[in-house]
Amino acid sequence: MNAKDALKLSIGMGRMVCMSYLDDLTDDELLRRPCEGCNHINWQVGHLVASEHALIEKAVPGSMPPLPEGFEERYSRETTSVDDPGAFCNKAELLAAFEAQRAGTLQALEQVAESDLDRETGIEYAPTVAALFEMQGSHWLMHAGQWAVVRRQLGRPPLF
Repeated sequence: MNAKDALKLSIGMGRMVCMSYLDDLTDDELLRRPCEGCNHINWQVGHLVASEHALIEKAVPGSMPPLPEGFEERYSRETTSVDDPGAFCNKAELLAAFEAQRAGTLQALEQVAESDLDRETGIEYAPTVAALFEMQGSHWLMHAGQWAVVRRQLGRPPLF
């Protein structure tokens, strides 16, 4: 196994867990907040999609497909307190945006030379190109902990 294979494993594990948590949630349930002051799941997923786009663009400029028009504005810090479903994408639109960005991420990983994985990014929380790719698994998993709470609040059994 090489570094790219290990990164794909990390990215894939994040995907498997997160998509399992999201699978049976409705559009209304995606607007549920785990507790006061937390972001609802819809916003978190949009944030993750926009973040993946930006981070992989930093790693491999020009490699990512465009986000849907207005996506970044819908999922900005300024919209974290918004609960209006019309202000956000529905679940199908969110997952389509995710699939497009994830395909771009995996394609970008294939383009990167192994020797470039150590290249510094200037980002404190992701200091190398490899760290930017690894975050596409771990960043999603960090948010998924909140989704597990919402699922339990909704009466769903634990998945893992």
